[in-house]
Amino acid sequence: MIRVVLPHHLRNLAGCRDREVILQVAGGIVTQRKILDALEARFPQLGGTVRDYETGARRPLVRFFGCGMDLSLESPDAPVPDTISRGEEPYRIVGSVAGG
Repeated sequence: MIRVVLPHHLRNLAGCRDREVILQVAGGIVTQRKILDALEARFPQLGGTVRDYETGARRPLVRFFGCGMDLSLESPDAPVPDTISRGEEPYRIVGSVAGG
């Protein structure tokens, strides 16, 4: 069980009311790629919003956080912190805030 916190605009697009969704991630070591695969499988309407369809790369204005750390620049195939994989801490998807 993985807890994922979605920003408001992605919750609206996914049609979910709760700020946090619970996902089942299949197979062994939990990685960011597996979390996002599970998220897009459960909410297909999110496909292409967090990751580029062609490359699978993180969208420029989307960030990933967990356990007080910015995970955005980590390899998508690197294991996430154990507290996320155990469901103790959420994996957070955050839209960047820019201004001038």
